[in-house]
Order: sequence, then C-alpha cells, then structure tokens
Amino acid sequence: MSRSDRSRPSSVLAVCCLSVLLVSLDTTILNVALPSIQQDLHCSVAGLQWTLDAYTIVLASLLILAGSTADRVGRRRVFHLGLVLFTAGSALCSLAPSLSLLIVFRMAQALGGCMLTPVAMAILANAFPEPRERARAIGVWGGVVGISMAAGPILGGVLVQTVGWRSVFWLNVPIGLAALLLTTLFVPESRAPRPRRADPVGQLLVIAALGSLTYAIIEAPGRGWASPVIVACLITAAGASVALVPYETRRDDPLIDPRLFRSAPFSGATVMAVCAFTALGGFLFANTLYLQQGLGLSALDTGVHLLPMAVLSLVCPPLAGRIVGSRGPRIPLLLAGAGIAAGGLLAVPATRSADRSDILLYAAYALFGLGFGFVNAPITDTAVSGLPQAQAGVAAAIAATSRQVGAALGIAVTGAAIAAGARPAAWWIIAGCGLAILVLGILTSGPWAARTVVNLESRSPERAFATR
Repeated sequence: MSRSDRSRPSSVLAVCCLSVLLVSLDTTILNVALPSIQQDLHCSVAGLQWTLDAYTIVLASLLILAGSTADRVGRRRVFHLGLVLFTAGSALCSLAPSLSLLIVFRMAQALGGCMLTPVAMAILANAFPEPRERARAIGVWGGVVGISMAAGPILGGVLVQTVGWRSVFWLNVPIGLAALLLTTLFVPESRAPRPRRADPVGQLLVIAALGSLTYAIIEAPGRGWASPVIVACLITAAGASVALVPYETRRDDPLIDPRLFRSAPFSGATVMAVCAFTALGGFLFANTLYLQQGLGLSALDTGVHLLPMAVLSLVCPPLAGRIVGSRGPRIPLLLAGAGIAAGGLLAVPATRSADRSDILLYAAYALFGLGFGFVNAPITDTAVSGLPQAQAGVAAAIAATSRQVGAALGIAVTGAAIAAGARPAAWWIIAGCGLAILVLGILTSGPWAARTVVNLESRSPERAFATR
C-alpha cells in the first residue's frame, strides 16, 4: 500500500472516529455503571461525582496545552502518546481496589484523553481543508458520539449485569490497541508550517484558571460558594484570566490570541459548547440515578430507556454536518436549542410522579437526543474555522475545553439539586441551557456576527467566515 493510499482523508477520518469512540464510549458506559460502583466501593453520591469530575478537571486544565503542543511538535506524535496513556489508564481503572485509586487512575486516563479529542479535530482539519468537506467530516465524527450514546448504555448494562462494572474499562483496551495500530498505518504527521515558540507562562496561567474554576464548580454545591476554598479557587481563576489577556496580547506567538474572542461566532460557539455539555452532563447523571435508584430499573433497562436519545444523537450529527456545509450553522443551532429545551421541560412532568409515563420519558429523551445531535457540528466547525490551519490544535482544544467545563458544571449543579431533593430544578436548568443555545444561535449566525470576525493572519477585522 502506497503512502498516498494510506493517508487518504477517509482513512484519517476513520481513525479519528475510532479515537472519539474510545473516549465517548467510556463516558456513556461509566454513567450506567455508577450505581454498581457506589455499591461495590461503598461511596456516596459525591464520590460518584468525583469518578467523573477528577477526569474532567485534568482534561479541562490540559486540553489547550495538548493542542498547542501538537501544533508545534507533531499531531500524530501527540495523538499516539494520548492513545497509549488512555489505554493504560483504562487497564488500571479496571483493577482499582478502592474509590481513591479509581479516581487517581481516571486522572491518568484524562492525561491521555486531553491528547485525543482536540488533536483528532486538528488532524481532521488538516485532512479536510475545504470548508464544506470539513463540515461533513465533522458531522460524521459527531455521529460517532451518537454511536457511543446508542451502544454505551446497552453494552454497559449487559457488561455490568453479567461481568461487573470493571468490565466497562476492559472494553477500552482492545479499542485503544486497534486505534494505535491504525494511527501508525494511516495518519500522516502534520504540524504548524512555522513552529510557534513555546509559551510556558501562558500554559501555566491557563492551567491555573481552568483547573481552579473547574474545581470550584464541582465543590461549591457541597462546600458553599462562600467557603474559603471555593473563594480562593475563584480568585485564582479570575486572577489567572486577568493576567493572561495582557500577557498574550503582547506576545508575537500567543498561546491564545485574545482578539479571537472578538468574533461573535467563535465566542458564541464557545458559550454554546458550555451550555450543550452542561445539559448533557446533567441529563446523563440525573437520568442514570433516576432510572436506577428512583424507578429501580436494572443497568440494562436503563440503557434501553435511553435508546430514543441515543438513536437521534446518532442520526442527527451527519445531517447537521451537511446542513452546516451547504447552508451554514443557523438551522442546526436552532434545532439544537429547541430540542434540548423541550427535552428538559418535558422531563419535569415525566419524572414528577411515582406513576411515571414511559411515553413521556421516551419523548423527553428523543427531543433531547435530537437537540444534542444537531449541536456539535456547527459549534465545532465554527471553532476550527476561526483560526488558521497552523493553530488548528489550539482551536479544537478551546472548543473541547468548553465542553469539559460544561460537563463538570452540569454534573455539579444536577448533583447538588438531587442531593437537596429538588430534582425538578435539574430539568429546568437543562431547559435553560437549551434556550440559551437557541438565542445565541440566532445572534451569532447572522450578518452582524459575520462582520465581527477577526482574521488572525492579517491582524485586521474582516469576514474570515465564509457566508454559506
């Protein structure tokens, strides 16, 4: 097989899809396994949250470092290392004898995971430079998240009931090894044409800001927003952010160019990513506990109940990618916001009474799945299109960081609502996230928003986003 055959865009897309399957399948399966982990390791709801949030804190803190490093030293090299670390971390998680060690091993997983999703997106941007084809590839890539949502709960239910919760981590090992082999065979090396200088001060400021902010979001519901630890974390996050902007503005090769956020489409995509994954993180966490603890369903039955959401999350992303490529991001964003908002609103009556209606539950899950299925393609395409190819890794990392902060926020607020006995509040928060996406989708996809885009190559404002 010649090198040109091995580096065909379709082959690269397949490898990147396998990597996102590895990461997202781990998340959906783990959600189904949470009650079994709680029973086996004798931990509280807060302990369960930390099996998810320890991963999120590390991931959110290091995504931009991984993306910028990949742009500089080579995307395939960093991607390959990420697969090794994630696969090894999964094997260790399956052997964890206690909650504390499980959390430590989840952090090791996150160290590898921060090198996968944003770097895969940068690899895709390099393999598909033409905007329309890139949008369609991103749609297919997003569809793999839907596959994980469809297969994860059912597969996780079967594994948990027949083998035990540790088997959900075993599954990552063969997938990770296959991805390693295929990366070596099919993914060409790529990096920025002009290597950007390392920015250790900027990296440390980003890690301090994101790490302390994510920790504060997770711990505030339990400790209280006025507690000394939370206040210290918020001051650290604010101070690091304030210091980062002037420092990066003065650099010739900034890690993150602050002018990028003058772009309404890019800033809007960042906020919408936070909202979408706040909704997703909260929806999965709240529903897993509701179905298994509130209704007494098995892990497998939980997976079956979530199928309407999973199937639409599988079907909609490729369609969203085609719409973005041909007509722009507005229509998918409106569908996304409306679907997520409607799913959250319908979940309020569907979960209120003891005599729950499966029809209402299925309808709520289907609407949420439709909304989430349409959101990834437009926000990801906007983020990657907003920076030059030389900074594709950073662009993808910013989008991925927004998702992780949102996921942490969703788990934190829904966990706090459930612990306080106010489960309906969780659904109202999810509906509010959908409404925010709907409004931002309208505001950031029109002619005014296009005029705010900053071209970072020429350092002058112009319409860098093509009007599709």
